[in-house]
Amino acid sequence: MARHLITSAIPYINGIKHLGNLVGSQLPADLYARYCRGRGHEVLFLCATDEHGTPAELAAARAGKPVAEYCAEMHGIQAEIARGFRLSFDHFGRSSSPQNHRLTQHFAGRLHDAGLIEEVTEKQVYSNADKRFLPDRYIEGTCPNCGYDKARGDQCENCTKQLDPTDLINPRSAISGSTDLEVRETKHLFLRQSAMRDQLNAWIDSKTDWPILTTSIARKWLNDGDGLQDRGITRDLDWGIPVRRGDEDWPGMEGKVFYVWFDAPIEYIACGAEWAEAQGLDDAAWERWWRTDKGAGDVRYTQFMGKDNVPFHTLSFPATIMGSGEPWKLVDYIKSFNYLNYDGGQFSTSQGRGVFMDQALEVLPADYWRWWLLSHAPESSDSEFTWENFQAAVNKDLADVLGNFVSRVTKFCRSKFGEEVPTGGSHGAQEEALINRLTTRIREYEGHMEAMEVRKSASALRAIWVEGNEYLQEAAPWSAFKDDPDRAAMQIRLALNLIRLYAVLSQPFIPDASAAMLAAMRTGDQDWPDDVPAALETLTPGHAFEVPEVLFAKITDEAREDWQARFSGQRS
Repeated sequence: MARHLITSAIPYINGIKHLGNLVGSQLPADLYARYCRGRGHEVLFLCATDEHGTPAELAAARAGKPVAEYCAEMHGIQAEIARGFRLSFDHFGRSSSPQNHRLTQHFAGRLHDAGLIEEVTEKQVYSNADKRFLPDRYIEGTCPNCGYDKARGDQCENCTKQLDPTDLINPRSAISGSTDLEVRETKHLFLRQSAMRDQLNAWIDSKTDWPILTTSIARKWLNDGDGLQDRGITRDLDWGIPVRRGDEDWPGMEGKVFYVWFDAPIEYIACGAEWAEAQGLDDAAWERWWRTDKGAGDVRYTQFMGKDNVPFHTLSFPATIMGSGEPWKLVDYIKSFNYLNYDGGQFSTSQGRGVFMDQALEVLPADYWRWWLLSHAPESSDSEFTWENFQAAVNKDLADVLGNFVSRVTKFCRSKFGEEVPTGGSHGAQEEALINRLTTRIREYEGHMEAMEVRKSASALRAIWVEGNEYLQEAAPWSAFKDDPDRAAMQIRLALNLIRLYAVLSQPFIPDASAAMLAAMRTGDQDWPDDVPAALETLTPGHAFEVPEVLFAKITDEAREDWQARFSGQRS
């Protein structure tokens, strides 16, 4: 049994996320966590809400609520939606937790002692109307690259070009809209990432099994232009983790907080501490996952994230951990994803384009979305959600292939043998050939899942479902029953066992349908089919079952057209 530590990128607190956010980190992480558990491995799957920084303050201001109250409310909403999508986090934490405050300040102190933090005087935009410095996202203006008039001070959402606030044309305060801005000097702390460039480069070079997407982004940031830049880790904000070095005040940094991109990744570790406390466990329980001197040496740590998060997880966060000089667990594998686009455009939280997670669950149950998103995961390139494609995948894969097989087998058995596994007959050449093919396909499926090849895994699983349908067509138990009832009984007994097998194999992708299939077969046996022939004899003659409700309803053209009009691009 292996030990798997799994984290997905932690979502910002500022609102409900869209399907692109879901498939870019949390959903494939859940797929892998469920698979690892199904294989009998020990898993700790962690996620949290990212609650600090400008987005939280701005969203709270728009909602007319104190930022702490807003964050607590949105954490509850995001946690409930995660449950709706059956995301199986062992803990869903908060970056505003006391544990993250302590750990962030601890790391800052260690980095300071190692000479890796520098105090820098820099120029920032000050709003006379708001009487405060404006962090990058508090400033809006026209992008000098593409002309988009709502570009932020850190990046243009339209063309994705990274910006400094002083690059913007006609800048204005995102708080008040005031253009009465000036540039003033202020002091901030910088993490001396450049001092760790060689160490980070060697570490990334050692990751020969990482996806090309991950390593190419990391190397671009390491080597393009002047190479890895030192990065500011403090901000002039009210909401956040106060700047301290361990338990000590930091002279000159009074009233400042740590930058969200410094404290947010540390929340992965803090989330483990939150989990232990919630379970009534001591520090040793989470340290065995996160400290190599406390038992984490045999842990396999995998992160899942969208490509926009890769630089911070391959460079800034590792620099923090390495620079501390302490034996913290570094990531072993980073699975990164491209973007999922929406029906000819882009998903956008700020612009309200696309289907959002709460809306999706109002339209259809989680399994419909889980299957489509995972089977179309944007791994090698960006992918696009269209309602036509979604309808086709649901109807062909879930309804026609899997759902139809379960319905035909259970209804035929009930009509000819009653609601119990029938007795009689033994496997022939046709059945042995099927079992051999299934064994090969299941091993292929396992290989893709272990390699975290999400789309290939979905394709391999569908091929396993197809084997059952093709066997049913060729064996034709409805015809065999007329002349050889025992042979028909054997065929249906095998098919009923296939339903149980499909439930076990499909659980990482479609957990609700898996549970429904197991319930219909009246079994809680979820043992992984290491021995396929034995697995197909799990349900023995006389074992009772029931005909389940329809697993997946087909999407009609009328429903699809209605949803296309309803979600035409703007979230109301």
